[in-house]
Amino acid sequence: MEIIRAKILGFCAGVRRAVLAAEKALEENKCGQVYTLGPLIHNPVALNKLAQRNLRILEEDKIPELQQNDTVIIRAHGVAPETEAAIREKSVNVVNATCPLVTKSQKTAADYASKGYVIFFAGDKNHGEVVGIEGYARKAALEAGKKLEFILIKDNDELKSEIKRMKAEEILNGEAKIILLSQTTFSIKTFDSLKTELKSAFTQTEVISSICPATHERQKALKELCEMVDGVIVIGGRNSANTNRLFVTAQSLCKMAILIENPDEISESIRKEFSSLKKIGITAGASTPDDIIDAVEEKMRAL
Repeated sequence: MEIIRAKILGFCAGVRRAVLAAEKALEENKCGQVYTLGPLIHNPVALNKLAQRNLRILEEDKIPELQQNDTVIIRAHGVAPETEAAIREKSVNVVNATCPLVTKSQKTAADYASKGYVIFFAGDKNHGEVVGIEGYARKAALEAGKKLEFILIKDNDELKSEIKRMKAEEILNGEAKIILLSQTTFSIKTFDSLKTELKSAFTQTEVISSICPATHERQKALKELCEMVDGVIVIGGRNSANTNRLFVTAQSLCKMAILIENPDEISESIRKEFSSLKKIGITAGASTPDDIIDAVEEKMRAL
């Protein structure tokens, strides 16, 4: 058996930056509690390790309970401006670990909202990044005296439905200014399809792709990997958008593909299935730590 890793896999720069910020905050903390506002990253294994060092997850409804010596880390996905303001009002130490690409998306959405654009946003409902970006758009529109139209869509069916509804309500017309934006971890293929659909309905639609290069690079590396192997193991959190998209791609390109969060999930049945393969590929989502990838490979080599 030969085990081959994808050329690009695991932690992206934004996630690594957030994890390092959390580790530094824990090391420097002398008194008080260190929190992250919501899960720092979408990987339960990494979160459990940080929890063992006394990093706690803070829910938004618990912000009023913060104490002056506490530290709050704003995670890589970012937060809405009103949430950050509520934290800073408590006079705690704030560490902003928002991914720079997400920060750029927040500013872009705010800029177009302040100009009265109808914003179509390609992303996952209730995802932390999307909630934060919509918050910045809402704040900017309010300050500019504009009505915010922020339409979240995930596929062409939803887009068609929204276009039909908004035309019926006369929200979209020949004079409407329209912009298509996206979540940083959104599928490039789906985004391109949405772009084509929206531009066919409104030719003057502006489009800005804010999809993180790391997402595209991991997808591209996986496709190259699938050409060389008989089966693929995708490692990452099941609540991670980019990990799940890697898994969907692996399933479409390989006759055998599994998604696991840690090496303990490699069951006897999985071992038997993969032991018949000559070449096994390994890839991992952008929130997957290096040591977990190493541990999975080590366990597979034990076959």
